[in-house]
Amino acid sequence: MPVRARPLSPHLQIYRWQVGSTLSILHRITGLALALGFLALTYWLVALAGGAAAYSSAARFFAGPLAGAALVGWTFAFFYHLLNGIRHLAWDVGVGFDRAHSRLSGLLAMLAAVLLTAGLWGFLWHVARP
Repeated sequence: MPVRARPLSPHLQIYRWQVGSTLSILHRITGLALALGFLALTYWLVALAGGAAAYSSAARFFAGPLAGAALVGWTFAFFYHLLNGIRHLAWDVGVGFDRAHSRLSGLLAMLAAVLLTAGLWGFLWHVARP
């Protein structure tokens, strides 16, 4: 008798897509992005300690458009990961764990992360203008 290949646990074929799924995946992606951002921060700090020539090279790298986009992305990752982590801490004490509050808090965390990122970079752009 042949053995049927069955999944070990339900997967995307069984469950429909939900806001909570997206937010959970985004939390993991932002955690990974923050780890990569930590490596970039480490590079910048080592260059800072390495003298004027090393720092100048790092400053040129971080002034490029790709690095600028990465810095904005890391800022969003920081804010989202922070706000979603606070949301999870509330869940740990039993607050906001029902479906309606969970969905609302997730959407608010996403919106707040976007607004905080835009606000911070708008402020930095305003302050840095000549």
